[in-house]
Amino acid sequence: MRVVDEKAIDGKFPAVGETIDVLVVGAGDAGCQAAREAAAGGASVVLADENPLDPALMGLDVPLAFGGRMDGAVQNRERMTERLVLARPALAEAYEAGIDVRLGTTIWGIFPESAESRALAGLTVGLEDGRRCWMARARRVVLATGARDLMLGFAGCDRPGVIGARALDALLHRYQAFAGRRLLVLGSGSEGLRVAIAAHRAGVTVAGIVEPGAQAEGPAELVAEVAELGLALLTRYVLVEAAGNAEGVTSARLAALDDEGRVLAGGEREVGCDTICLAIAAVPAIELAAAAGAALRFEGTLGGHVPVLDEAGRTSVGGLEMVGAAAGVPADHPAAPDAWPYPERWLAALIASGGLEVPCCRCESVTRADVLGVRPPAYLEARSGPIAARDLGRLLADGPPNQDQVKRLTRSGMGECQGRRCREQTALLLARGAGVAPGRIPLASYRAPVRPLPLALLADDAETEAMRAGWDAWFGIPTQWTPWWDIGTERDGLGRDAGLGDTWHL
Repeated sequence: MRVVDEKAIDGKFPAVGETIDVLVVGAGDAGCQAAREAAAGGASVVLADENPLDPALMGLDVPLAFGGRMDGAVQNRERMTERLVLARPALAEAYEAGIDVRLGTTIWGIFPESAESRALAGLTVGLEDGRRCWMARARRVVLATGARDLMLGFAGCDRPGVIGARALDALLHRYQAFAGRRLLVLGSGSEGLRVAIAAHRAGVTVAGIVEPGAQAEGPAELVAEVAELGLALLTRYVLVEAAGNAEGVTSARLAALDDEGRVLAGGEREVGCDTICLAIAAVPAIELAAAAGAALRFEGTLGGHVPVLDEAGRTSVGGLEMVGAAAGVPADHPAAPDAWPYPERWLAALIASGGLEVPCCRCESVTRADVLGVRPPAYLEARSGPIAARDLGRLLADGPPNQDQVKRLTRSGMGECQGRRCREQTALLLARGAGVAPGRIPLASYRAPVRPLPLALLADDAETEAMRAGWDAWFGIPTQWTPWWDIGTERDGLGRDAGLGDTWHL
C-alpha cells in the first residue's frame, strides 16, 4: 500500500511565474555586454537591474554606503529612471537589441537544484520590483553585480555624510543627486584619486585627499592630474574623528603620523567638510553567488573573496556565471593572494589614531573592542558572569576565528545593512587579533534575501489548497505548539497518550 505523507512539500511548491532563457543581473557595462552577446546568439534575454533604487533602501546604505547625502531628487522615480538611462548609453543598445530590460527589479535570491531542494527544477530565482514578488526559472544566470566599497569605522562614522566612493559616484553621475558641497576623501589609490577628480569636475569642493603613507598609492597619471587640478594630497595623515551635529559631518579631525605610523603629538589639524568619502578599496559584490552556494576563494589582489570560475566565467553552480567587477576588482599593487595590504595599513592607522572604542558595526553599536573581546553590544546589558570570561584567545584554541561564530556572539554584521558596512572590517580585526592573514578568516555567510524585502511582498505569493493541506503542524509534530508552561506537566503527555508517540518541543 502506498503511503502519502500529507505533511511533506512534494508537489506543493508554488509554480514559477515565468521561465527565462538567460537572466543577466546588473545593467552596467559588463552586464549590458553579456546581455547583447546572449541575444546575438539567439537566446531570449532578461536584463534586470535594481536601479533606480528605493530611497528607503538608500537610507539604509543598501546596496551602497550613501551616507544620507542624497538630495530630494531621489524621491522622484521617473527622474531617477531618466537619469539612469542617460548615464548608461549601453542600456539604449540593449533596448535596441530587443532585450527585455527591467529596471528597478531586484534579484534577491538564486536557488539551484540540489539534494536539499529537490522541489526545484533547475535554477530558481527570486525577483521583486517594489509592487510584487515572484519566482522565475532561468536556464542560465549571468551575475554582473559589480562591487561595493570596503568601509572602516572611526569616531563619528555614524554621522550623516560618511559615504562610500561608489555611492558618491552614483549620486554624482548616475542620479545627479549629491547633496554635499565640501568633500574629504580617505584613500589615495585609484578609487580615491578618481573620485576626487570626478567630484572636483562636478563642482564639488575637494578639501583634501588623506593618505597615511608617505606618498599617493594610485597610478602616476592620476597623481599628476590631482596635482594639476590643485587638489591637496595630505600624506602622513589619518582621520581621528568626523565632527558634526544632528545634520551630519561639519569637519574632520586629522592626526599626523611619523615614518613608523605612530601618531605625532601636537600634529592634529581640522579640515572643514560636510562629506567624508571612504575610497580605500572596492569589494566584489558576491552576495547572490555566495548565497547560491558557489565556490569562493580569497584573492587580496582582486578585492577579497571572489568566485572560483572556469575559463568561460562559469561558477561551480550549474548555469551560474559571473562577469565584470563581481568576479574581482584588481588592486593598485600586487600582493600575496591572502593579503589586503592597503586596507590593512588603513586599519592600523585608524587604530593608532582612534583606538578600539569606536564603531565597527554601526547598526548594532558593536565597537572594535567588542569584536576583539568577543562580547555583545553594550545595549544588551549582558556582559557579566561567564560571558565576560570569553575572548578571542579562547576561540583561537579551535583554529582561526570564524566570522559567523563571532557574529552570533557579538552581533557584528546582524544589522539592517546586512554587514555591508562592517563585514570586511570585522574580518581584518579578527585577522589582526589572531595574527593571521585576512585570507585565513572564513567568509561570513550570505543568505537569501540578500536585500531587505517588505514582508508584505514576500507574503504575497499565492498559496494553493494543496499547499495549505497538512501544514497545521511543523513536520507533523503534533505538540509543536505546546506552551512552555505545560512542558513537564501531565498535559505534556497528551500527544503520547493519544498514540502519537514521543512529543517534541521547540
